Amino acid sequence: MAASDSFATEGNQPFFHFYLELWRNDTFLSALRVSVWVAFISTTMALIIGLFLTRAMFRLFKRDDWKFIAWFPMLIPHFVAAYICFLLFAPSGWFSSVVFQIGWLETMSQFPVFVNDPMYLGVILTYVWKEIPFVILMLLPVYQEMDLRYEDVSKTLGGNRWTVFKTVELPWIWPISLEVFLILFVFVLGAFEVPALLGVTFPKMIPVLAYDWFYQAGWVNRPLAQAMMVILSLLAIVAAALILTFSQRWRYKWASRRDDS
Repeated sequence: MAASDSFATEGNQPFFHFYLELWRNDTFLSALRVSVWVAFISTTMALIIGLFLTRAMFRLFKRDDWKFIAWFPMLIPHFVAAYICFLLFAPSGWFSSVVFQIGWLETMSQFPVFVNDPMYLGVILTYVWKEIPFVILMLLPVYQEMDLRYEDVSKTLGGNRWTVFKTVELPWIWPISLEVFLILFVFVLGAFEVPALLGVTFPKMIPVLAYDWFYQAGWVNRPLAQAMMVILSLLAIVAAALILTFSQRWRYKWASRRDDS
Protein backbone atom coordinates (compact mmCIF):
# COMPACT_ATOMS: atom_id res chain seq x y z
CA MET A 1 0.00 0.00 0.00
CA ALA A 2 2.83 2.37 0.87
CA ALA A 3 4.55 1.65 -2.43
CA SER A 4 1.37 2.17 -4.46
CA ASP A 5 0.52 5.41 -2.66
CA SER A 6 4.04 6.75 -3.24
CA PHE A 7 3.45 6.96 -7.00
CA ALA A 8 1.55 9.79 -8.64
CA THR A 9 -1.60 8.62 -10.43
CA GLU A 10 -3.52 11.85 -10.93
CA GLY A 11 -3.07 14.96 -13.03
CA ASN A 12 -0.10 15.63 -15.25
CA GLN A 13 2.48 14.63 -12.66
CA PRO A 14 5.08 12.06 -13.76
CA PHE A 15 4.78 8.58 -12.26
CA PHE A 16 7.88 9.09 -10.04
CA HIS A 17 6.91 12.62 -9.07
CA PHE A 18 7.17 12.14 -5.29
CA TYR A 19 10.52 10.38 -5.55
CA LEU A 20 11.87 13.24 -7.65
CA GLU A 21 10.50 15.70 -5.10
CA LEU A 22 12.35 13.88 -2.33
CA TRP A 23 15.73 14.20 -4.02
CA ARG A 24 15.09 17.90 -4.50
CA ASN A 25 14.06 18.36 -0.86
CA ASP A 26 16.87 19.72 1.35
CA THR A 27 15.12 18.50 4.50
CA PHE A 28 15.11 14.93 3.23
CA LEU A 29 18.73 15.11 2.06
CA SER A 30 19.80 16.40 5.49
CA ALA A 31 17.84 13.60 7.15
CA LEU A 32 19.45 11.03 4.85
CA ARG A 33 22.96 12.27 5.64
CA VAL A 34 22.48 12.28 9.40
CA SER A 35 20.74 8.88 9.31
CA VAL A 36 23.59 7.26 7.39
CA TRP A 37 26.09 8.96 9.72
CA VAL A 38 24.41 7.66 12.87
CA ALA A 39 23.85 4.17 11.48
CA PHE A 40 27.41 3.78 10.18
CA ILE A 41 29.22 5.17 13.23
CA SER A 42 27.12 3.36 15.84
CA THR A 43 27.23 0.06 13.92
CA THR A 44 30.98 0.26 13.35
CA MET A 45 31.71 1.10 16.99
CA ALA A 46 29.41 -1.65 18.29
CA LEU A 47 30.99 -4.18 15.94
CA ILE A 48 34.58 -3.25 16.88
CA ILE A 49 33.93 -3.18 20.63
CA GLY A 50 31.84 -6.36 20.49
CA LEU A 51 34.57 -8.12 18.52
CA PHE A 52 37.23 -7.03 21.01
CA LEU A 53 35.16 -8.24 23.99
CA THR A 54 34.39 -11.55 22.28
CA ARG A 55 38.07 -12.17 21.49
CA ALA A 56 39.17 -11.27 25.00
CA MET A 57 36.48 -13.17 26.91
CA PHE A 58 35.09 -15.98 24.75
CA ARG A 59 36.54 -18.58 27.10
CA LEU A 60 34.73 -16.96 30.05
CA PHE A 61 31.52 -16.83 28.01
CA LYS A 62 31.34 -20.61 28.19
CA ARG A 63 29.82 -20.02 31.62
CA ASP A 64 26.14 -19.07 31.70
CA ASP A 65 26.59 -16.31 34.31
CA TRP A 66 29.04 -14.43 32.08
CA LYS A 67 26.70 -14.87 29.11
CA PHE A 68 23.85 -13.37 31.12
CA ILE A 69 25.98 -10.36 32.08
CA ALA A 70 27.03 -9.80 28.47
CA TRP A 71 23.55 -10.20 27.00
CA PHE A 72 21.55 -8.43 29.72
CA PRO A 73 21.31 -5.07 27.83
CA MET A 74 19.33 -6.86 25.09
CA LEU A 75 16.48 -7.25 27.60
CA ILE A 76 16.14 -3.46 27.91
CA PRO A 77 13.83 -1.82 25.33
CA HIS A 78 15.45 0.80 23.13
CA PHE A 79 13.16 3.53 24.42
CA VAL A 80 14.19 2.75 28.00
CA ALA A 81 17.84 2.69 26.95
CA ALA A 82 17.44 6.12 25.35
CA TYR A 83 15.82 7.47 28.52
CA ILE A 84 18.68 6.07 30.62
CA CYS A 85 21.14 7.83 28.30
CA PHE A 86 19.18 11.06 28.74
CA LEU A 87 19.27 10.77 32.54
CA LEU A 88 23.02 10.15 32.50
CA PHE A 89 24.29 12.54 29.82
CA ALA A 90 21.83 15.46 29.78
CA PRO A 91 23.23 18.87 30.85
CA SER A 92 21.25 18.46 34.07
CA GLY A 93 21.85 14.72 34.27
CA TRP A 94 23.80 12.45 36.59
CA PHE A 95 27.26 12.85 35.05
CA SER A 96 27.05 16.64 34.84
CA SER A 97 25.95 16.74 38.47
CA VAL A 98 28.89 14.58 39.56
CA VAL A 99 31.40 16.62 37.57
CA PHE A 100 29.93 19.83 39.02
CA GLN A 101 30.10 18.48 42.58
CA ILE A 102 33.75 17.52 42.07
CA GLY A 103 34.46 21.10 41.05
CA TRP A 104 35.51 20.58 37.46
CA LEU A 105 32.69 22.83 36.19
CA GLU A 106 31.52 26.21 37.43
CA THR A 107 27.97 25.45 36.29
CA MET A 108 26.32 22.28 35.06
CA SER A 109 25.43 24.06 31.82
CA GLN A 110 29.12 23.86 30.87
CA PHE A 111 28.82 20.08 30.58
CA PRO A 112 29.32 18.92 26.96
CA VAL A 113 26.11 18.34 25.03
CA PHE A 114 25.62 14.62 24.43
CA VAL A 115 21.84 14.45 24.04
CA ASN A 116 19.59 16.42 21.68
CA ASP A 117 22.71 17.54 19.81
CA PRO A 118 23.10 17.99 16.02
CA MET A 119 25.81 15.28 15.91
CA TYR A 120 23.42 12.77 17.51
CA LEU A 121 26.05 11.66 20.02
CA GLY A 122 23.44 10.51 22.51
CA VAL A 123 21.73 8.41 19.86
CA ILE A 124 25.06 6.86 18.88
CA LEU A 125 25.95 6.11 22.52
CA THR A 126 22.60 4.44 23.07
CA TYR A 127 22.85 2.25 20.01
CA VAL A 128 26.46 1.29 20.75
CA TRP A 129 25.84 -0.07 24.24
CA LYS A 130 22.56 -1.64 23.19
CA GLU A 131 23.97 -3.46 20.15
CA ILE A 132 27.31 -4.66 21.58
CA PRO A 133 25.57 -7.66 23.24
CA PHE A 134 24.03 -8.59 19.89
CA VAL A 135 27.49 -8.57 18.29
CA ILE A 136 28.76 -10.85 21.07
CA LEU A 137 25.76 -13.12 20.62
CA MET A 138 26.51 -13.52 16.90
CA LEU A 139 30.32 -13.83 17.12
CA LEU A 140 30.57 -16.02 20.20
CA PRO A 141 29.58 -19.30 18.47
CA VAL A 142 32.18 -18.62 15.77
CA TYR A 143 34.97 -18.21 18.31
CA GLN A 144 33.84 -21.22 20.33
CA GLU A 145 33.89 -23.41 17.21
CA MET A 146 37.23 -22.06 15.99
CA ASP A 147 40.14 -24.52 15.98
CA LEU A 148 42.64 -22.82 18.30
CA ARG A 149 45.44 -25.10 17.11
CA TYR A 150 45.85 -22.77 14.13
CA GLU A 151 46.53 -19.96 16.61
CA ASP A 152 49.24 -22.03 18.30
CA VAL A 153 50.83 -22.80 14.93
CA SER A 154 50.87 -19.12 13.98
CA LYS A 155 52.49 -18.16 17.28
CA THR A 156 55.05 -20.94 16.92
CA LEU A 157 56.03 -19.55 13.52
CA GLY A 158 56.64 -16.15 15.08
CA GLY A 159 53.32 -14.47 14.40
CA ASN A 160 52.27 -11.53 16.58
CA ARG A 161 48.72 -10.75 17.71
CA TRP A 162 47.85 -8.99 14.47
CA THR A 163 49.22 -11.86 12.38
CA VAL A 164 47.24 -14.37 14.42
CA PHE A 165 44.07 -12.33 14.01
CA LYS A 166 44.59 -11.78 10.28
CA THR A 167 45.50 -15.36 9.36
CA VAL A 168 43.48 -17.40 11.86
CA GLU A 169 40.49 -15.43 13.13
CA LEU A 170 39.57 -13.05 10.32
CA PRO A 171 38.71 -15.73 7.72
CA TRP A 172 36.26 -17.23 10.21
CA ILE A 173 34.60 -14.06 11.46
CA TRP A 174 34.63 -11.92 8.31
CA PRO A 175 31.38 -13.27 6.75
CA ILE A 176 29.38 -13.17 9.98
CA SER A 177 30.79 -9.71 10.77
CA LEU A 178 29.47 -8.42 7.46
CA GLU A 179 26.07 -9.93 8.16
CA VAL A 180 25.99 -8.42 11.66
CA PHE A 181 26.95 -5.04 10.21
CA LEU A 182 24.10 -5.31 7.71
CA ILE A 183 21.54 -6.23 10.37
CA LEU A 184 22.53 -3.42 12.73
CA PHE A 185 22.97 -0.80 10.01
CA VAL A 186 19.54 -1.41 8.53
CA PHE A 187 17.95 -1.57 11.98
CA VAL A 188 19.46 1.75 13.14
CA LEU A 189 18.65 3.39 9.80
CA GLY A 190 14.96 2.59 10.22
CA ALA A 191 14.50 2.78 14.01
CA PHE A 192 12.27 5.46 15.48
CA GLU A 193 12.29 5.47 19.32
CA VAL A 194 15.85 6.56 20.13
CA PRO A 195 16.17 9.48 17.64
CA ALA A 196 12.65 10.60 18.56
CA LEU A 197 13.72 11.00 22.20
CA LEU A 198 17.36 12.05 21.86
CA GLY A 199 17.39 13.74 18.45
CA VAL A 200 16.93 17.35 17.40
CA THR A 201 14.27 19.16 15.41
CA PHE A 202 16.71 19.63 12.51
CA PRO A 203 18.13 17.62 10.96
CA LYS A 204 15.80 14.77 11.89
CA MET A 205 16.60 11.16 11.15
CA ILE A 206 14.56 9.63 8.35
CA PRO A 207 12.14 7.57 10.53
CA VAL A 208 11.25 10.64 12.62
CA LEU A 209 10.88 12.83 9.54
CA ALA A 210 8.69 10.21 7.85
CA TYR A 211 6.49 9.97 10.94
CA ASP A 212 6.06 13.76 11.06
CA TRP A 213 5.24 14.00 7.37
CA PHE A 214 2.86 11.05 7.49
CA TYR A 215 0.81 12.33 10.42
CA GLN A 216 0.84 16.07 9.82
CA ALA A 217 -2.55 17.76 9.69
CA GLY A 218 -2.71 18.48 5.97
CA TRP A 219 -1.36 15.10 4.84
CA VAL A 220 0.19 16.86 1.84
CA ASN A 221 3.54 15.18 2.54
CA ARG A 222 2.13 11.70 3.18
CA PRO A 223 3.14 10.39 -0.29
CA LEU A 224 6.64 11.78 0.33
CA ALA A 225 6.81 9.93 3.65
CA GLN A 226 5.75 6.71 1.96
CA ALA A 227 8.27 7.21 -0.84
CA MET A 228 10.92 7.81 1.80
CA MET A 229 10.26 4.49 3.52
CA VAL A 230 10.11 2.66 0.19
CA ILE A 231 13.57 4.04 -0.64
CA LEU A 232 14.88 2.81 2.73
CA SER A 233 13.43 -0.62 2.09
CA LEU A 234 14.98 -0.82 -1.37
CA LEU A 235 18.37 0.30 -0.04
CA ALA A 236 18.17 -2.39 2.65
CA ILE A 237 17.30 -5.07 0.08
CA VAL A 238 20.12 -4.06 -2.26
CA ALA A 239 22.65 -3.89 0.59
CA ALA A 240 21.51 -7.29 1.87
CA ALA A 241 21.86 -8.85 -1.57
CA LEU A 242 25.37 -7.48 -2.06
CA ILE A 243 26.66 -8.33 1.41
CA LEU A 244 25.12 -11.80 1.55
CA THR A 245 26.45 -12.62 -1.91
CA PHE A 246 29.94 -11.51 -0.93
CA SER A 247 29.67 -13.42 2.35
CA GLN A 248 28.68 -16.66 0.64
CA ARG A 249 31.49 -16.33 -1.88
CA TRP A 250 33.98 -15.73 0.95
CA ARG A 251 32.74 -18.83 2.81
CA TYR A 252 33.01 -20.94 -0.34
CA LYS A 253 36.48 -19.62 -1.14
CA TRP A 254 37.73 -20.19 2.41
CA ALA A 255 36.21 -23.68 2.56
CA SER A 256 37.92 -24.55 -0.72
CA ARG A 257 41.27 -23.40 0.63
CA ARG A 258 40.86 -25.49 3.77
CA ASP A 259 39.96 -28.56 1.73
CA ASP A 260 43.01 -28.06 -0.50
CA SER A 261 45.27 -27.69 2.52
